[in-house]
Amino acid sequence: MSNPRTLIVGAGISGLALAKSLLDRGLQVEVAERRADDGQALGAGLYLPANAVRALRSIGVGDEVAKRAEPVARQRLQDHRGRLLADFEVGSIWGEVGPCLAITRSDLHEVLRGAVDNDVVRYGTAVTSVDDDGTVTFADGDTGKYDLVVGADGVNSAVRRSLFGGPAPRFLGQLCWRFIADDAGIPGITDWTARLGSKGRTFLTVQLGGGRVYCYADINSPVAAAPAGDWRTLFADFGGPVSRLLEQGEDAYFAALQESENTVWTRPGAVLVGDAAHAFSPSMAQGGAMALEDAVVLAGTLADAPDVTAALTSFQARRAGRVAWVVAQNHRRDKARNLPTPLRNLTLRRAGERLFKANHAPLHAQP
Repeated sequence: MSNPRTLIVGAGISGLALAKSLLDRGLQVEVAERRADDGQALGAGLYLPANAVRALRSIGVGDEVAKRAEPVARQRLQDHRGRLLADFEVGSIWGEVGPCLAITRSDLHEVLRGAVDNDVVRYGTAVTSVDDDGTVTFADGDTGKYDLVVGADGVNSAVRRSLFGGPAPRFLGQLCWRFIADDAGIPGITDWTARLGSKGRTFLTVQLGGGRVYCYADINSPVAAAPAGDWRTLFADFGGPVSRLLEQGEDAYFAALQESENTVWTRPGAVLVGDAAHAFSPSMAQGGAMALEDAVVLAGTLADAPDVTAALTSFQARRAGRVAWVVAQNHRRDKARNLPTPLRNLTLRRAGERLFKANHAPLHAQP
């Protein structure tokens, strides 16, 4: 196809991965990022399931990511006191797709930044509006006209608001906290371990290597605001290493979890990727994976299709069913998590590994 002038709005995981993929295909691209170039990425850690690792390999950064990441060999489910509910090898879930890894968000962001030339990304450059004809207005008053505008600017996407309309992402009824802790001298931390309490409470730990562990905690909530007081008291009854890890969680990153209701991510001259298109529950740990797959698929369709319109039509068709599957599995897993505790525990003891396999089976195929 001709070489469309493309603007990617947002220099997060999906934006930088897409920029790398387009540049590798000889396509012209610019990236606008509203935040200043402070080299810091929001968030704490990431669990990268095998389909995410596969996508990173396909854009040429897999080896560098693997150098910085920690392999995850097993997944364990426990009750809040640490009693085992399920324990299985990650390889039994993903088979030949490949390994699963854990990495800090800042390390992954640094790898992707390093893979894109500095002059491609304009930091401190917010987009205020996008017109139907591809004219983009920036916060500093500058304008530019593009053949394709890609909204990779997160759950509160300015591109989505300007061009797509529709309902804003809805609150999922869950609050979460994320932080990275030092796990030196704290027993009971290994690989990926989710500890399930009552009332939808979860405390997840994922080893990052180098004496670090990624901690993720969430609760059900009727309101999208942090509860009064110290959030860590909500997990005071959790056993094992949780209490010692919580000592390091005073400055945890807080978020009210949201889910997109939009299911159409393309329109003439514009497309949404990553959380801008499909924010959802982290239950399947597929947020980053779907964002990376978006980048791989969109770059491929832009390179192969005769024009932008055909490329976007192909992108929507290839992504819709796969993302819908992840959303449905998230809902099933969140529903199961909120079963009466005895029933939930019995279900996971009897069928935990089998359920995980079923959740992920369709994601073995290439996106």
